Amino acid sequence: MIVALSACGDRSADRLSDTITGQSPSMTDPKLIARGEYLAKAGDCSACHDAADHTPLGGGMPVNSPFGPIYASNITPDTEFGIGRYNLRDFADALRVGKRRDGKRLYPAMPYPSLANMTDDDVTALYAYLMHGVAPAAKRAPETHLPFPFNQRWGMLFWSLAFGNHDRYQANSKQTAQWNRGAYLVQGLGHCGACHTPRGPAYNELGYSEASPWYLTGGVNDHWLAPNLTGDPGSGLGRWSADDIVKFLRTGHGAGAIAFGAMAPVVEESTQHLSDSDLQAIAVYLKSLSAQQTYGSFANNAHAQVQTARSIRIGEVERPGAGVYLSFCARCHEADGRGQPNKVAALAGNPLVLAEDPTSVMRIVIEGSKSPKTDTGPEPQKMPGFHGKLTSAEMAQVVSFIRGAWGNHAAPVSDQEVERLRSAIHQ
Repeated sequence: MIVALSACGDRSADRLSDTITGQSPSMTDPKLIARGEYLAKAGDCSACHDAADHTPLGGGMPVNSPFGPIYASNITPDTEFGIGRYNLRDFADALRVGKRRDGKRLYPAMPYPSLANMTDDDVTALYAYLMHGVAPAAKRAPETHLPFPFNQRWGMLFWSLAFGNHDRYQANSKQTAQWNRGAYLVQGLGHCGACHTPRGPAYNELGYSEASPWYLTGGVNDHWLAPNLTGDPGSGLGRWSADDIVKFLRTGHGAGAIAFGAMAPVVEESTQHLSDSDLQAIAVYLKSLSAQQTYGSFANNAHAQVQTARSIRIGEVERPGAGVYLSFCARCHEADGRGQPNKVAALAGNPLVLAEDPTSVMRIVIEGSKSPKTDTGPEPQKMPGFHGKLTSAEMAQVVSFIRGAWGNHAAPVSDQEVERLRSAIHQ
């Protein structure tokens, strides 16, 4: 039975790369290599695969999973420690099927269910770049050692059969070419769902396209919440324009929000380098997603905002958390919660503040954050953490205040929630 399932699984996987073995263009063609470099940036390969000492794509960075750290591979053309011995078919199998050259399975920290969408031409270009546009690095990436039973890599075959994506991207004939380009980038190469889609008990994404009501509705990874990207007007992108999305991906700033945490390096290393047409396509696709898993709301009510701001300015801080906000937050985020353009994020109406899961807001208060450095955006700004200045109770109060001020409507957080997060991130 197991042998039969294994054979079935391999056949299902093989059809993803069965056309990759034909005649390929010269792998040293400068145009092909340049295109592959662009695709590597679009896929943000460096975020996981750069070495800790900044060796490009030298591997060794840990991807923290619920089961333990999973170390990224060396994907330089080094023949001993990298992928220098991979042929194009081997590479396609690793990228889209999650199978190494030695036949062992990759863990889904490598987003092969998303990369299964990639076209043969894109796989070929990316391969050409990695083989001929990247310097080989003779560095051995650390081995991944997960506890039993997660250390049984053969089990990933059955995981892939149950939860993987086995189809390349199929254009939707009812949509425009621009929409389809955006869908291809978001669902595939950009693997946005790897962070922004919630995962099930088996660490499986709960959907790989807009056909799932859970797709891109927000997910927690390594104690950061990647927010809802659907049209939810509260915790999603419902109040953002397509231009806001383009600006955010280009500069890390948009609609009063600023990229933080794990998203900041995505902007720095990936999205700021995309073409205008690709960013616009992504925005068009995201704006087409109907609101799913809605939570929180923002009443853009001038009276409520003025009243809250007035109370803070004159020192009326009887409301729990208001005093902490006045003392530690108002100087930068302002009494009206609207922040400072291109410097400090707005809190009033911020989708992240309104999210059902307050993990990211709590974490920023605990340990601070830094905005991304981009070629066209404002100078990076750093927010300090308050783990050494505020108690867990005070942090809970100020986060609860922020989630309920200026027309924001989201549930308060408890001392225990803050304490659990502080313990998890060792703060």
